[in-house]
Amino acid sequence: VNCYCYIIVEYFFFFPCSWTSDLEWISKVRVNTHAVLKRAQHIQGQKIPKKQWQAAWLLKAVTCIDLTTLAGDDTPSNVHRLCLKAIQPVRHDLLRAVDMHNKGVTTAAVCVYPSRVADAVKSLKAANSSLPVASVATGFPAGQTPLETRLQEVRLAVADGAAEIDIVINRTLAITGEWEALYDEIREFREACGDAHMKTILAIGELGTFTNVYKASLVAMMAGSDFIKTSTGKESVNATYPVAIVMVRAIRDYFLCTGHKVGFKPAGGIRTAQESLVWLSLIKEELGNDWLCPLLFRLGASSLLADIERQIYHHVTGQYAAYHELPMA
Repeated sequence: VNCYCYIIVEYFFFFPCSWTSDLEWISKVRVNTHAVLKRAQHIQGQKIPKKQWQAAWLLKAVTCIDLTTLAGDDTPSNVHRLCLKAIQPVRHDLLRAVDMHNKGVTTAAVCVYPSRVADAVKSLKAANSSLPVASVATGFPAGQTPLETRLQEVRLAVADGAAEIDIVINRTLAITGEWEALYDEIREFREACGDAHMKTILAIGELGTFTNVYKASLVAMMAGSDFIKTSTGKESVNATYPVAIVMVRAIRDYFLCTGHKVGFKPAGGIRTAQESLVWLSLIKEELGNDWLCPLLFRLGASSLLADIERQIYHHVTGQYAAYHELPMA
């Protein structure tokens, strides 16, 4: 567990590498809360890069953003603007100034409600872009609708063109320790997704303990998730560094036992460029460079991009732009 010797997860017996559907062994896992908090404090205390190195890391962060709108007043027009911003996330003159204008810098995806998937697909197709459309589903954000309704929501989003589905788990099953039932539900969602990538939202703010977060992470991966995601962004507690440590350690343990890489997506409350740098540092230290790409790391955010673009503007011009100088699209 890195050179820091923080024992994050304690196993009270031999850690099995069979990863069968028999989940009884999960009940033996405990998370060392003190070690988690100490490791998170260390990550947050690290120095962030400056000048051209900071600009480079910020552009890396841009390519990992799932540019998101999940509002009750979403319309075809603001989804269209979101798609155009995803295609050209940073002003062309700023990219030219740092010699990145011809490197194809875009966000990783756009993320919308199921009812807006067709609008997003249409906008991206009209712009001749292959950027994927992600859709939340399965009764987002609470996940409390009947199972068949949640499954049908996934199927409809995929049918409308969603290439990625962000599902939410039934938190009741996790809180009450019904891990096998949770596994079965996620397996059904996996089948309903078909060829679409599936990101499983744990809603960590409602799971109660780090141990539950670790166990839910393992179950989600065992059930076929391509990513595990912290939050819906609608809970009172969303993406935090201690929870991220627990989740990425679960990803690392799963990879060491299976050889299969699962992605990680923090979401909710990530608003500043500096925060995005901390997240990139965390992933680099905990999982390595292989995870520093859109295939294995995403940032779920709606307002983060604006602040990153302002920081790049400052790097290029020496001044901070007013927000109206860097509009959404």
